[in-house]
Amino acid sequence: MKKTTHPTPGGRSRRLTKDTFRFDCHSRVTCFTRCCKDADMYLYPYDVIRMKNRLGISSDQFLEQYTFQAIRDNPHFPSLMLKMADNDEKWCPFLSIKGCMIYEDRPFSCRAYPLERAVARTGDEIERTVLYFIAEDSYCKGHEESREWTIKEWIEDQQIQLYNNMNDLWVDIDTLFRANPWGPKGIDNPAFKMAFMACFNVDEFKKFVFESTFLSRFNVHQDRVSQLRESDVELMKFGFDWIKYFLTGKGPLMTTPSKDDPI
Repeated sequence: MKKTTHPTPGGRSRRLTKDTFRFDCHSRVTCFTRCCKDADMYLYPYDVIRMKNRLGISSDQFLEQYTFQAIRDNPHFPSLMLKMADNDEKWCPFLSIKGCMIYEDRPFSCRAYPLERAVARTGDEIERTVLYFIAEDSYCKGHEESREWTIKEWIEDQQIQLYNNMNDLWVDIDTLFRANPWGPKGIDNPAFKMAFMACFNVDEFKKFVFESTFLSRFNVHQDRVSQLRESDVELMKFGFDWIKYFLTGKGPLMTTPSKDDPI
């Protein structure tokens, strides 16, 4: 089972057995912004796109300044983590005394909390069974608030559905990585570096696509080429297609026929 949210350290989660839960977060709650400090915060590819574009910086700059890699639940592919500030309380780098400075583009784990979404797996295949959990951190007083939500209401209110859609694409890729396609070299395999670039460094991947022989080697419709020039999200999706191709030889991406190929 792959969860696509991650609570802060020391918390626990329970599976929702009904469609409603109680929670609220606002500046009058005594723990306000506590969850924004010393957080073990996972970032997903779509998070990086939203955050680096909000900040107006390149993927390279965002990755270097705000992230680090760490082995967590996947032993064959490091998770991308948000780097906390170097102060005693280890603030999120986007936290101010008034709250989140990038609230509209905050990452998925912040956005979804306390709701956790899990996609159940069967072997190497992804069974599209979605389960929901509630994260319960001992310091969080939001659980004591009286406001009640349905899962659907929370997803709509926090604008989570788009993130769910993007993260479902990532789950497919993460499943491939869990099979250790890198072989005995592990993350020292050059294929790992290429896959990491396609997942998290969309600006570098764009250069790879448009400043190499890539488009002459693959059959990409001109409409999609135009989309790749204009949209980081489309580049991310295309990067996932490319990863499937070069790791498995499968997927929607097709090579351009050679003049020497039989008709």
